Order: sequence, then C-alpha cells, then structure tokens
Amino acid sequence: EELAEKSSRRAAWVARVLGEPARYLNVILFVRKACELTATVVVAEGLRSEIASPVQALALAIFIMMFLSYVVVGVGPRTLGKQRAGRWIFPASVVAVILSTVLGPVTSLLIAIGNAITPGKGFKSGPFANEAELRDLVDQAHERGLVEESEHEMIHSVFELGDTLVRELMVPRTEMVWIEGSKNLRQGLSLALRSGFTRIPVIGDDVDNVIGIAYVKDLARRTHEYRESEQSELVREHLRPATFVPETKTAAELLKEMQRDQIHLAIVVDEYGGTAGLITIEDILEEIVGEIADEYDDDVEEFEWISEGKARVAARLHIEDLAEKLEIDMSAEEREDVDTVGGFVTKSLGRVAIPGSEVVLKGWKISAERPIGRRHRIATFLVEQNIDKDKGEEV
Repeated sequence: EELAEKSSRRAAWVARVLGEPARYLNVILFVRKACELTATVVVAEGLRSEIASPVQALALAIFIMMFLSYVVVGVGPRTLGKQRAGRWIFPASVVAVILSTVLGPVTSLLIAIGNAITPGKGFKSGPFANEAELRDLVDQAHERGLVEESEHEMIHSVFELGDTLVRELMVPRTEMVWIEGSKNLRQGLSLALRSGFTRIPVIGDDVDNVIGIAYVKDLARRTHEYRESEQSELVREHLRPATFVPETKTAAELLKEMQRDQIHLAIVVDEYGGTAGLITIEDILEEIVGEIADEYDDDVEEFEWISEGKARVAARLHIEDLAEKLEIDMSAEEREDVDTVGGFVTKSLGRVAIPGSEVVLKGWKISAERPIGRRHRIATFLVEQNIDKDKGEEV
C-alpha cells in the first residue's frame, strides 16, 4: 500500500511477484543452488592448491561453504528483508522478474523432469512454495504485530477458500426466491421490489427446471420503453442464460470463473442434476472478509406486543413459544418438520417468505415484515388477530 501511494510503477513490480510467488521462488532457489555449487567448487579448487592434503582441503571447503550458505545466504538476507521490507522489496522484485524471464524456461523444464521421475502426482508449480510455509509466515507476522488480527483471519480465509466447497456457501433451495416463467413483467418487478433482489432465477415446471435468470434492469427497461408490456409480455421472454455449477466445485475455482466470465449468480446443482441452491459472488467474498451484520440484527425482540391483538415476533422464535404466547393449540401435523416461526411460514407457503407474504394460523394472520442482511432474510413477522379463518393459507 505504501509503494502504491509513492509509486504505482514500483507497486506493479511487487504485485507481479506476489501474484505468482511459486514461479519466482523456483527461479530464486535455482539460482541460489547454482551459485552455492559453483562457489563450493571454486573454494575447493583454491584450497587444494594451498593445502597439500586433499581431504583437509575438502573438509575446510565444506565448512566454509556451510557457514557462508547458512549465515550469509540464509540468515542474513531473511533478517534484513523482514527488518527493512519496504526498502528492499522493490529491488528484490525487479531482480526476481529479470531472473524469471531469463531462467524461467529452465526451471520449468527441471520441475517437469522431477515430476516425471517422482512417484505419484507432481506439483505443476514446483514443491518449494507450499501453503504450510506461507501460512507459517503469516502467523509469524501476526505474532510480531506486523499483521492485524482481521488481516490475519482474512489471509487464512483465502487459503481455506481452496478447500471450501460451493455447497457450504450456497443459499439452499428452501431459501431461494424464484419466479415462474409464465408470470408477466409486472409480477416479476413486484417480486423483485418486495424481495430486494435484482437477479431472480426463473423456473419452468418446478424448481429443478431453472430456465434462466431475470434481471430487474431488463424488466424495468422493457416496461419503461413499452408500457403495455407489463401485462402482455412474460418473464421468460426476457431472460439471460443461467450458469450451472456442481455443488462439489471449490469456492476458489468458482470465484476465478465468475471473475473471468463476469458472472454474479450461479445455480448450484446436486449429483442428480437437481437444483441444490444458488450462490453469488458476494457469498464467496463474504467468506473471505467475514459476514457483514445488518444494523438492525441485534435490535429484534423475539416477541413484542404492539397493541391489543397485534404483536411483532422474530423469525427465530420457536413455534411452540408463539403458540403459548397466543394461547392456541397446534397439532402435531402443523408442528411437523418446523422449529421456528420463519420455518412454519416457509413450509406453509411452499417457498421462502418475502415482505408481504401472509399465512393463517388458528385465527391469527402472520405477515412477513422486514428483511435484513445481504440475503434479505425475513427478520420479523407481524401477528394479527381476528381474521377470516376460512381464508386460504396464503393471503
């Protein structure tokens, strides 16, 4: 960051090396080994001409080179680099880039030969720069106060991204907001406004048949250009192709694909080809930087009477606690497979609730109220008494 402020050109050199650390480390190690071997031969030859005994000359040469290799080549540069990283990182990066340009093909060939003669699967970028070493460097920097706690956690999250599967980060199908392709544009825009999502999966016969993605800006542009299209045109006529990814793909791989193809949302499919959920690029980035809490998250009371016959309840409130507060009896069938108020509403609707969704429970109307967080999950419901009990479950 300091280099970027002082000189964008210098920062570019450093960023180039940090972008492919294994490539440049391989070249540096190759040059170091070549120099050490050459120096050992030169020292041995020089001592042989001065010392009569070849054994003594060889022993002295080994001792000298061990000292130079460990102290001068090993400890010294590492200590200097850690103490004055800002001063040396730019010239070191320039040297690394030049050496890589000249000797890169040589090290690549040697690594390929090494992988070919080594049992098992080799490492394409070489075995010298592994994740464990990099993690250890980050931990050491954190212990010395060079890296803050939040930065330390974020860097480790980047490493873990390669082991995290898409299914661990996705929005499950039970929480997906979707729309049928047979709905008109007005209904599509209404759903987008109520749910707060700008990209909505469009389905055919069922959720396992995702036919595309509806973008709110596309629907809004069309209705603005041609007013009658609100009622006369269907959502399926204004789709963008959907991207499908297996739930076993790693988050790191998917992030690269999303950046490369400029994709913001992908449909996750299971091993049978059914819809398992969806994932956005924000879901993956949130795994790195941490969850961003909503400003109202901690303000939601589990149960609060607003007026007589009207209360506000949290989605996380246990359904049996709600029944106790409202003094109603729920059958085992009504409580089956649900634990919370939010779960009961989702089960009754057959899909995830959005603001305005309503269900009826024993003479009480439960209305979805306020969404929170980036995923727009419903946080609270309004519960009102004295509604028509004969009315359908969804009002």
